Amino acid sequence: MKPRPSSNTDLQGDLFKVELETIINPDHELARLAGQIDWTFFERELGEHFCEHNGAPAKPVRLMVGLHFIKHTFNLSDEQTVLRWVENPYWQHFCGEKFFEHTLPIDSSSMTRWRKLIGEKGAEGLLAESIATGLKTGALKPASLDKVNVDTTVQEKAVTFPTDARLYYKMREKLVRLAEHSQIKLRQSYRRVARKALIMVGRYGRVRRKKLLLRETRRLKGYLRKVTTDVMRKIGDNQGLQTIFFNTLLDAVRLLEQKNIPGCRKLYSVHAPEVECIDKGKAHKKYEFGCKVSLVATSKEGFVIGAQALHGNPYDGHTLSGALRQAGELSGGELKGDVFVDLGYRKHDYEGAATVNIVGRDLKGIPKALGRWMKRRAAIEPTIGHMKNDGRLGRNFLLGKLGDKLNALLCACGHNLRLMLRRMRLERRRGLVFVFLCWLWCRLVGLAGRSKDSARCPRREILIAAS
Repeated sequence: MKPRPSSNTDLQGDLFKVELETIINPDHELARLAGQIDWTFFERELGEHFCEHNGAPAKPVRLMVGLHFIKHTFNLSDEQTVLRWVENPYWQHFCGEKFFEHTLPIDSSSMTRWRKLIGEKGAEGLLAESIATGLKTGALKPASLDKVNVDTTVQEKAVTFPTDARLYYKMREKLVRLAEHSQIKLRQSYRRVARKALIMVGRYGRVRRKKLLLRETRRLKGYLRKVTTDVMRKIGDNQGLQTIFFNTLLDAVRLLEQKNIPGCRKLYSVHAPEVECIDKGKAHKKYEFGCKVSLVATSKEGFVIGAQALHGNPYDGHTLSGALRQAGELSGGELKGDVFVDLGYRKHDYEGAATVNIVGRDLKGIPKALGRWMKRRAAIEPTIGHMKNDGRLGRNFLLGKLGDKLNALLCACGHNLRLMLRRMRLERRRGLVFVFLCWLWCRLVGLAGRSKDSARCPRREILIAAS
């Protein structure tokens, strides 16, 4: 059924519960940010994903959106977010609660199902509202949308480093487990001998015995081939079993036939077959396993207005058109200013109204005003670094291609919220400092005026007041 309304919309009081507004500081940056976000926007946009007649009423939309904002703002897992929500009154107020709650709001698995329910379009709505809130709070200036930087990075997947031996072992285990679940009796599972071969691969690799290591790897590959052939023979023409084993057998055959040659689409993970190997030319990390992410950020504030997870390892220049189109839709209109990119975007596919400036190594002959903005093209690099270190872009734990797209969009939301909270925190500190200086000035002026008719030294009075 449709989601329940948030508890803060209920005007009825409670004799035994404590209202959150009485125990929190209304000048806290999280409480101020909660008042700036248009929560009714999410109820309008995300309400269509819920059935009106079947099932129990869903959780309030503000609660689920607030939990995801908190998760990606403070870099927490689903479980940590739910557990710490009970302890923090500011988080409860941010999620729309009226009274302080002592029980878990939801099970952490509900966040996974809710993300799948809203999909990529729903996550784009969350990012669009974070941009609108940034414009409302002043953290993002409307003129900043005319100067944006575009770049790509790698969103690594939460997988182990792929080796042939471990891939053969994991795929054989998956086939055997699926056969047991389907009540298919195999001729042999090779559990014991495969485990021993995997251990020997690690030992031979430790002492650099390459020939023996390759021998044990070929042995593991043979075990996988035998199990795959046995499963295909036992399935036969059974349509039900063919449907169950189709994807797993496809990955097994792909793993057995793949070769270490350029251009070969290899399998790098058994539980995440969508993972790709991307070589970014980094000295400290030659290969990264995940997917490419295209980001669009304002050149002045570093506010992220577009994020796309792209599979297939596309050329950077071929991602520019889609990235700017998404950024224009989320920010409320087509981008018509200057776009600054690096040399990886040569021969790009963009044909819109914006002007694409490719920043090279030499800026001679370029107007000074444009040259200053071109030098700020590198400002997107620390934005990517903060999203990876302070957010959850550095390692994606969400499943499948949809999980890659959702994680990229929600990480952009978390980065924008951190910028807004930081701005509100600084404004609050500046206000406190200004009030203190005004009080100190009044004290000094008052003591100086009083010291004219006083026998005490005015300098001594000022020093006492300052101390």
